[in-house]
Amino acid sequence: IYTHIKSNNNNNNNSYTMAEALFPGATDAAAAAAGAASADAASNGQPIDLNPHIDTQQSYAKNQAAGTPLSNLFIGDSTLGCKSDADEQLILHISFREFVKIKSIQFVAFNNGVDPELNPSKVHLFVNRENLGFEDAEDVDPQQTLHLTAEDLKQGSAPIKLKYVLYQRVSSLTLFIEDNQGAEITALGALKLYGHTVVGTNMGDFKKQPGQE
Repeated sequence: IYTHIKSNNNNNNNSYTMAEALFPGATDAAAAAAGAASADAASNGQPIDLNPHIDTQQSYAKNQAAGTPLSNLFIGDSTLGCKSDADEQLILHISFREFVKIKSIQFVAFNNGVDPELNPSKVHLFVNRENLGFEDAEDVDPQQTLHLTAEDLKQGSAPIKLKYVLYQRVSSLTLFIEDNQGAEITALGALKLYGHTVVGTNMGDFKKQPGQE
């Protein structure tokens, strides 16, 4: 979905990774995660931006158009965005580095909404579902279904509150965009999640490493 170039630890040349795109000035994902954890600790109970806790290596989209990867949604430029390819449906799988609690979600229309027919209108949310396909998404009951309006996708609109009790220990969130406002394809400009981290968890501890039993 995107290219990840390893840096050479023996020199000062830093490679460009998604961690750097998400966290300007951070040299690696660990530093970014540490900063995000500090932000949560300093939030005094208020929801924080969970995007810095996204594991971009494990996140992906299905039926995305070439040149519009999922990672574009986290850059903050709605003119880039993520588009569907063959039809209007799109699956966005977002994996986190640690368990999180998700309180709200914010969608931004592609290219500031200049073509509102591209806006997603019906989005199903699934918690901790790995490798969910389009047929699966139609057969499995979601945690929640959102019906979006043009107002919901305006830049600066308030995040949409979720049923918080259903998102208490989330390692991944899958969004199945089933329908849009009438166009042949769907496009989304940006996506942001708000909530809290679950203290003391690291998804790396739960993922089996090569050679481990």
